[in-house]
Amino acid sequence: MEGRSILNARRDTLARLASSVQREAPFGLVWRRVAILGGLVLAVVGFGVTGYMVLAGYSLLDAFYLAIMTITTIGYGEPAPLSPAARVFNIGYMLLGSGSLLFAVGVMTSTAFELQLDEVFRKRRIRKMIDSLKDHVIICGFGRVGRGAAREMQKLGVPFIVVDSHEDRTEWAMHDGMIAVHADATRDETLRSVGIERARGLICALASDSDNLFLTLSAKQLNPNMLVSTRVNEEESEQKMRRAGADMAFAPYYATGARLAQFVMKPHVRQFLDFTTRGGDMNVVIEQVLVGPGSEFVSKSLRELKQLRQDLGVSVLAIRRASGQMIVNPDPNQPIGVGDHLIVMGDPQP
Repeated sequence: MEGRSILNARRDTLARLASSVQREAPFGLVWRRVAILGGLVLAVVGFGVTGYMVLAGYSLLDAFYLAIMTITTIGYGEPAPLSPAARVFNIGYMLLGSGSLLFAVGVMTSTAFELQLDEVFRKRRIRKMIDSLKDHVIICGFGRVGRGAAREMQKLGVPFIVVDSHEDRTEWAMHDGMIAVHADATRDETLRSVGIERARGLICALASDSDNLFLTLSAKQLNPNMLVSTRVNEEESEQKMRRAGADMAFAPYYATGARLAQFVMKPHVRQFLDFTTRGGDMNVVIEQVLVGPGSEFVSKSLRELKQLRQDLGVSVLAIRRASGQMIVNPDPNQPIGVGDHLIVMGDPQP
């Protein structure tokens, strides 16, 4: 619960950071201030044009010419001599015009400084969040596959970082409360900056198989113990990914086609699998449980662990031995050893 609260706090902070980015973006604060200052300048020019036309008897073109010349302090000379009343007006207009122009320049300079300063502090806060992460997952690429992986990590409450070379995608991720970095995921310095040495896993969801292959090679060099799963566009790339060190290679288009076919041929089986893996009306999930050295499950058989079903309300679907052997639908007399993983299904909140 404490870890989940920390993750929620980080999401709230990132959402506020993303909102501030949106407010400070050129299409937000900058253009709003430009519009206000532009309106102010037009109003000052209009005031001068009106004054020169009324007090000096200038034409519209001459009055506009003199108003612009006065505001910009160029001073080429008056189109025609000014009357005493017009000269008095001109003195006041010089002060008003030059003051308005200086004010506009000052506001825009201040805006540029604010944006740069906010960007520095925003990056510093994100850097502190990244440095505090451990046993996190790095998701490289925030396209359709990457977004699906990120949503699943959010649902599971697992800490993760999104890395994408498109700035609009990283801002999108931050608006959804995720830690996101705008960088090239295939570069070693990028992977080090997101804590790959401390990460538990890497998801390669870049657009091309070549980029994912290069990313897998780099990641396994930097952290050989990390689990790496990658998407592949072409089926023949799967073996190359595994030779590069990927622990799992997934072809989303092939898998989608297979699921569609399975639903037509075995709709109830497919529906059950979707319920247990993606959620639905059934409150059922499939989880893996590691049997540690001090666990009460060690050296006991499934038959002896009646509390698994009676107290916890779960069923053991398979046992993944520490040696890597997978036993599906295990016999009740199967003993459980240290390092085994129990693949169980049940209610997440019994």
